[in-house]
Amino acid sequence: MNKQKRTEIFERLKAANPAPKTELEYSSTFELLIAVILSAQATDVGVNKATRQLFPVANTPQAILDLGEDGLKRYINTIGLYNSKAANIIKTCRALIDNHDGEVPATRAELTALPGVGRKTANVVLNTAFGQPAMAVDTHIFRVSNRTGIAPGKTVREVEDRLLRRVPKPYLQDAHHWLILHGRYVCKARTPACDQCVIVDLCEYKHKNLGASA
Repeated sequence: MNKQKRTEIFERLKAANPAPKTELEYSSTFELLIAVILSAQATDVGVNKATRQLFPVANTPQAILDLGEDGLKRYINTIGLYNSKAANIIKTCRALIDNHDGEVPATRAELTALPGVGRKTANVVLNTAFGQPAMAVDTHIFRVSNRTGIAPGKTVREVEDRLLRRVPKPYLQDAHHWLILHGRYVCKARTPACDQCVIVDLCEYKHKNLGASA
């Protein structure tokens, strides 16, 4: 896919959604970090249901430590892998207090040193909270990048690196949100809604579903 076509794709995605944002609910960088940790192998809808109960009670590292691991589990036990997530969140809260004065750090190295924070989680925080052009490649972005031809790759890291090189600079900050939302609601895994797609004529997918109704 050439640069002109990629530019047109992001122009259209921006026109359709000028100010894209994460669907996770949060009101601080710390809340975002916790929500993203919880979102691994879980839906944003499910995470939001849990954090609507958790954050009014505990939305700082110390407040979550005061809950304790068992107390935290009571708020997040509807989310997959909640036992390991609770353990990691408690350890992360302790690390934030001990090493970062209770603040969420703004570098990938410091973020990925926190328990339960991998590269994808760190990239979400860097992009969404700190305005850095990081690319958090989840299953939706991986699928859309490969299907459309924007940035095909066999691994998540390969797609991430290609997106950072190929997405035109004016669109790089918001590209990760546009691609996630496009994959979640239009370019869906089983049946892409190609008849509802604003970039269908630019997409290089060979098996377009032009009769889709959902």
